[in-house]
Amino acid sequence: MEIKKKKVLIIGHSAKEHALAKKLLLNENVEKIYAAPGNVAISQICECVDIREDNPQELLEFVLENGIDLTIASSKDAIKADVAELFQANSQLIFAPSAQAASFALSRSDSKKFMYRQRIITPKFGIFEKQPLALDYVKNANYPIIIGADEDSDTAVKSVCAAPALARRTVEDLFLHDEKKVIIEDVVNGHDFTLYVITDGYHALPLAVTGDYRFMEDGNGGLYTSGSGCYVPDYKVSEKLIASVMNNVVFNILQSLEHRQMPYLGILGVECVLTGEENFVTTGFTTFLKDHDADAVLNSVDENLVNLFEACAIGSFADDYENILHSNLSSVSAVLFARNDGYVIEGLDKVDELTDVSHFATRKNEYLEYETNKGRTLVVTHASSTFSGAKRLLYENIEAINFKNKKCRTDICN
Repeated sequence: MEIKKKKVLIIGHSAKEHALAKKLLLNENVEKIYAAPGNVAISQICECVDIREDNPQELLEFVLENGIDLTIASSKDAIKADVAELFQANSQLIFAPSAQAASFALSRSDSKKFMYRQRIITPKFGIFEKQPLALDYVKNANYPIIIGADEDSDTAVKSVCAAPALARRTVEDLFLHDEKKVIIEDVVNGHDFTLYVITDGYHALPLAVTGDYRFMEDGNGGLYTSGSGCYVPDYKVSEKLIASVMNNVVFNILQSLEHRQMPYLGILGVECVLTGEENFVTTGFTTFLKDHDADAVLNSVDENLVNLFEACAIGSFADDYENILHSNLSSVSAVLFARNDGYVIEGLDKVDELTDVSHFATRKNEYLEYETNKGRTLVVTHASSTFSGAKRLLYENIEAINFKNKKCRTDICN
């Protein structure tokens, strides 16, 4: 019997959507991929449609008019706009959590309060809506501390402060930029990792574990970013520890949401710090794959993603999947940062075809050359049978890519 080929819509515009589109292109039962709104790099491999990701009604109309079989909403803006609720109400298959189910993961303050209520161990924190109260708190804090805005976005300000003077300036800057809430939390020393799980709201399975790098400089110095690199699988995280995170965090969350009749459907990332061989604290959550993790995670998953996501969306996940199949590949990723917009990116045509390059928000100039966006510009990933091979080939290919003031960590997976 001939298998019907599917039309898929991806909602989002950054590196994780680029990574997902590339992965789905390899799927033999996918007829066509659309992205809304997508980005310049995504438009080279699939059709981008000019619809904002936070416009559920127009997205629904596009899906109905074009016979889309599956929609994947990976963008936080789309999830916050509750595209999943509208699609489900109109019997359209979508892989994404509702805004209500995902609310605990969409802001740092909601995440912290949710973990406190669920007795999930997290670093000591404070949430402040008034500047004087935040300034009083930093006077007597145990340093170092992390101070940041409520929205944990790619452009959000977040700073690790080792002394009161820097903490005061950071608090004042955040309120000066009209932040409604400022989150202050203790720094926990240890190894950063993220456990990604896939779930239909009732059944959940581990998808991948990433060893994460947040600081921009080698040795965990410099600016604290949304992510500067990763490796998969994380050999520092044992099966016993994964089971502990699943039982104490993931199933705790899913049972709480199910009890409130708002099951979480999609991919959930649990961000943790390994503080001992079998001990961890949870620092936050992400509602899909993080941009700097996406290629590495997808390289490690040896499943038909369309079938996997559809099983969650239609409710057959528990019956169809007892575990997630994984490849034997080791992946290493590094983010390339640019100081400014508009630098010409050279050497992309020299990158090995086995190396993944995903774009954040690059653009093309009149000569059809890619140009940088300020901050995180590209994430480069290489997969190999060994970590040493993956790392060596990753940095060889990064050497081929050039733009003015290119910056990346050189110690990923040391």
